[in-house]
Amino acid sequence: MDRINVPPTGPMDLPLSLLEMGCSGRFEIITHPIPNQPLPPQSTLPHGLPPTSLSLETEVEKQFLRDAAWLPIHDTDFAFQKFLKVTQREVNVDSLINCTPSSLHSGVSVVRDPTTGMLLDFTEVLLENTSLSAKNSLSLQRQPGPPSESLRGSNTNYPFLPGGMEELTLDQIQKKSELEEDIDFENDLLRIPPGFKEGMDFTDKDAKIAKAEVNLMSLLSTLNDITDLQPEAEEKEEGKETKEAPKLPRTNSLEDLGIKDVVSSSTPSDKGKDEKSQPKENSEKNKKWAIPVNITSPCDDFYKRIPNPAFKWPFELDVFQKQAVLRLEAHDSVFVAAHTSAGKTVVAEYAIALSQKHMTRTIYTSPIKALSNQKFRDFKNTFGDVGLLTGDVQLSPESSCLIMTTEILRSMLYNGSEVIRDLEWVIFDEVHYINDAERGVVWEEVLIMLPDHVSIILLSATVPNALEFSDWIGRIKKKHIYVISTMKRPVPLEHYLYTGNSTKTQKEMFLLMDATGNFLTKGYYTAVDAKKERTSKHAQSFGTKITSHNTSASQDRSVWLTLLHFLSQRQQTPVVAFTFSRTRCDDNARSLESMDMTTSVEKAEIHSFFQKSLSRLRGGDRQLPQILVMRELLKRGIAVHHSGILPILKEVIEMLFSRGLVKVLFATETFAMGVNMPARTVVFDSIRKHDGTGFRNLLPGEYIQMAGRAGRRGLDATGTVIILCKAGVQELSDLRVMMLGKPTTLQSQFRLTYTMILNLLRVEALRVTDMMRRSFSESHRDTQAHEKRISELKKILSSLPPLDAEGQLSDMLPYYHTVTELRTTTEALQRAILESVNGLKALSVGRVVLVNNKQHLNALGVILQVSSDSVNRTFTALVICEKGNEEGEGKENNNTFPHFYNTALFIPEGPCSHTVQKLKLQDISAITVKTLKVIPDRIIDNYNKRQQPRFRLDPPGQAISTATQELLRLAEANPSGIATLDPVNDLQLKSVDVVEDSMRVRVLQDILRGFNCIHSPTFAEQFARVKDRMSVQEELDQLLFLVSDQSLSLLPEYHQRIKVLQSLQYVDSSGAVQLKGRVACQISSHELLLTELLFENVLSPLAPEDSAALLSCLVFTQNTQVEPHITNTLKEGIDRVLSVAKRIGELQRDCGIPQTAEEFVGQFKFGLTEVVYCWARGMPFAEIAQLTDVQEGTVVRCIQRLDEVLKEVRQAARIVGDSVLGSKMEKASLAIRRDIVFTASLYTH
Repeated sequence: MDRINVPPTGPMDLPLSLLEMGCSGRFEIITHPIPNQPLPPQSTLPHGLPPTSLSLETEVEKQFLRDAAWLPIHDTDFAFQKFLKVTQREVNVDSLINCTPSSLHSGVSVVRDPTTGMLLDFTEVLLENTSLSAKNSLSLQRQPGPPSESLRGSNTNYPFLPGGMEELTLDQIQKKSELEEDIDFENDLLRIPPGFKEGMDFTDKDAKIAKAEVNLMSLLSTLNDITDLQPEAEEKEEGKETKEAPKLPRTNSLEDLGIKDVVSSSTPSDKGKDEKSQPKENSEKNKKWAIPVNITSPCDDFYKRIPNPAFKWPFELDVFQKQAVLRLEAHDSVFVAAHTSAGKTVVAEYAIALSQKHMTRTIYTSPIKALSNQKFRDFKNTFGDVGLLTGDVQLSPESSCLIMTTEILRSMLYNGSEVIRDLEWVIFDEVHYINDAERGVVWEEVLIMLPDHVSIILLSATVPNALEFSDWIGRIKKKHIYVISTMKRPVPLEHYLYTGNSTKTQKEMFLLMDATGNFLTKGYYTAVDAKKERTSKHAQSFGTKITSHNTSASQDRSVWLTLLHFLSQRQQTPVVAFTFSRTRCDDNARSLESMDMTTSVEKAEIHSFFQKSLSRLRGGDRQLPQILVMRELLKRGIAVHHSGILPILKEVIEMLFSRGLVKVLFATETFAMGVNMPARTVVFDSIRKHDGTGFRNLLPGEYIQMAGRAGRRGLDATGTVIILCKAGVQELSDLRVMMLGKPTTLQSQFRLTYTMILNLLRVEALRVTDMMRRSFSESHRDTQAHEKRISELKKILSSLPPLDAEGQLSDMLPYYHTVTELRTTTEALQRAILESVNGLKALSVGRVVLVNNKQHLNALGVILQVSSDSVNRTFTALVICEKGNEEGEGKENNNTFPHFYNTALFIPEGPCSHTVQKLKLQDISAITVKTLKVIPDRIIDNYNKRQQPRFRLDPPGQAISTATQELLRLAEANPSGIATLDPVNDLQLKSVDVVEDSMRVRVLQDILRGFNCIHSPTFAEQFARVKDRMSVQEELDQLLFLVSDQSLSLLPEYHQRIKVLQSLQYVDSSGAVQLKGRVACQISSHELLLTELLFENVLSPLAPEDSAALLSCLVFTQNTQVEPHITNTLKEGIDRVLSVAKRIGELQRDCGIPQTAEEFVGQFKFGLTEVVYCWARGMPFAEIAQLTDVQEGTVVRCIQRLDEVLKEVRQAARIVGDSVLGSKMEKASLAIRRDIVFTASLYTH
């Protein structure tokens, strides 16, 4: 084909060219062609030959060396300054005023013929949600943030909308705006915008008002406002109407923009939607959120329902596991409660496999870092694509399964991390940790903050209230939670008491509870006898001796030697010995130096594994005393595991133990928490532990958790649990409670923290009260049921007949309120009388009382019998009445309470009759001063006899007629009222309440006589109406209070904490988060103290090692006996920290928080300052361990946590703009990150 030569562009040609966009038939016009170039029709698709032989060198040179535009101008580096002289940097001032263009509101799209696909036309399409970003929206539609923030998010990001919290709809916004008053655009306008320090002066009135003609600017301004109208925007600003202000082209309300038609056009479809969703909602209201799954019947059609499962195991699943997998396939949330080693991990593994199949992500959270590391190793071997995020480690964070501690997940949720978008499952392991007083609140926060699209898997030890807990989660998340709990143990346990302490008695082991769970008291008593026999011999020779809880070290040693000898003979190893003190663990292990439990082959294996694991330590660190001691112990098959052991040693021990090479492991309770290391036998050194406040017996939950380590699935038929009786046999009742008691229920540990409050305050759409209302501690509030009842009551109220409030009846309502108050006061008085000795004396047989109930009005009666139960005491009394009204068919006079204002006694109009009734306390309205001599038994017998049909017409007996006559005589003698006993003067009740109440009763009775409404002929029916209406109204008010935030139990504390934050200027008076608040959001614990130290410049003058040493007080929690030797600068620093802490503590107390300043200051311990100071200056670990009595493991743990604090301070310093402090923290962090303290975990490589 011939080439066409296009003539060069002349002066008349427009410099335009068409650019074809892809293959979809979209074109764009480009202007500004390249000079001296023809304008071929250009396309974005590549055409022509590919570019050849690009030289990398020239490219690099061109990009980086010739033009230094990419370099910062303000770098102080000397080398950089020299470089600037070499390169000619073109100064381009315009580049400084470059701003990113706002996103387009519309795009161009093609209209095609639906049948042929021909291009017909181009149309402009409005794009939605273009201005949403992580800084202004909770929606998942918002643009992703920068890649650097995708993992942890940023503390200026909004979180994603938590599931179960509804965004406001347009209708709600418009409804809200009706409640707000219209703004007067003429008077009382604000001069100062909220949050600003100063504003504008509008005094000059001569400015011309622009004509309201439609010009481009006014249209644009309305456009801006449309896009700003996010549904999340603060309700206060919403939809303030601007109807009286036609002058203003800008507007904040959709109605005035003339886009009513758009809104109305969308309503028909909405209505249809609503109608469809209505029946569903009704059914949802009636059903529970937590659904227990029946796991008793086998699940036969499992393989039919899941023909190709996402993950296959080499063993057949239990029923509960199959049920859980079925629920996961249906994408439901589950709560699995089962004993340790029952195989809960199967559920987690299936979820991870499913998410890999769906190309989504799973987050697995665990309460303990060690557990995270172990799970990382296990899942890494199973799935490969697994990442780990803990405070100091971050491994392959782009993986589909991320393992992390709960705190990290919480900060990711608050900071709007992009990971949440792809999240399908969150697995919470060891959920019973929610009972932890310190950290339990984190679980609740995470559960509340998780978005709607994330499903939840909760794995827990057996808990009694799994249903209640799941119901709470279901209710706040508005999704069903399937509860699967199994009590079955794969390996049943046998519990023994052991009383042996020498070769002669080494076989003294008594079965206390067998594998089926029967408690054998016989075993207990034989154990007591065996122990007694020996103690009695001892007592014969040495006099009686009181057995104490404690035993001497030599006694301990003989018990352990005997027991371990016995167990290794019976091949019951490996053994875990739970001992509740670290020193006890160490002593017991050391006392077994004569014991050797390994063969030579095992010794070699242990030795090579030990050497290989420690080869990563520096030479000096390998010679640490703890490591040498442990090496000797391990060779003989003995080991110790507690928080004082170095982390790397702990891991070596765990790995050797799981291989079966450690035969006896002395461990504290932490070993049972999560670390999945079953043994054949578990031994309890004692069943008492110190819980920080004092010694107590183990709780059933703790005992079950630890005893559950006995019995390895597939290896042992039963697991053995042994309780040592060293000093004496434990109490039977204690043992019974511990073995058969219910494990601890899950309880809310929700509390307000400053970080939580600040994180929620910086997002307008989330309120702290929403968080409190959704917490587990408020789960008893069944708001839905309340809302339902409220709407019912409102309907009832509107249907009630209107009140007649004319003429005489005008004071009906005040009358009702007075009567109600009088009733409650009298009832309180009566209760007080009954509870007092004198009152009961007065209410004895023969006392004349005034009776008012449905049947009697101011009738006299005499008490015949008083019942003996003190809760609902009843009085049998003879009461006079009209003839024919004995059965109580009298007219209902109770509704109007006439006896309150009418004291005239009842005198029968016709012949006087009587009735014998059981009266409640409420029926006796007064105790008179009179008593009668009566013969109660005769009266009651005679009355009962005459109740039978055949004696119905007999005349009353002598005793009854006498009593009736006496009562009638009394009534006729005092027709206008009879003298009664006064509770204060006569019954001698002098308590403040009684005195106040009785005075109040007198006042109220006087007031009642003055009302007019009681004389109205229609009074009774009108009063009944008022009573009905008011009872409905009272219930309604009560429910409205319960639903409102005012009834939240933590609300007062929330206001106190806000007061603290305001006085420290973290938030301003309107609740907007200030710079200090922004900084405090970065910091996870002790946020107030750290932020104050930052802003008071306490850390700036210090050297890096000094500041590291000073901040160690935030992570160290133990008490030490050793007084640290420290430099003067450090001493001054400590004083400043303490004075800041004291100031915060006092401020908190002044704002009403119930914690004394001393308690607040007391939580900062400076015992490790010297250690950290020396470590940061490079002293080897062996020398540091000599400086303090704190154990090596604790020191390592503290320094590791200190590193996290330093990172947080570095972030905070960046926000404040203090780069010097930031780099100092980095240096401090580098100085402590070395050697044995930061050896990588053996599990992670």
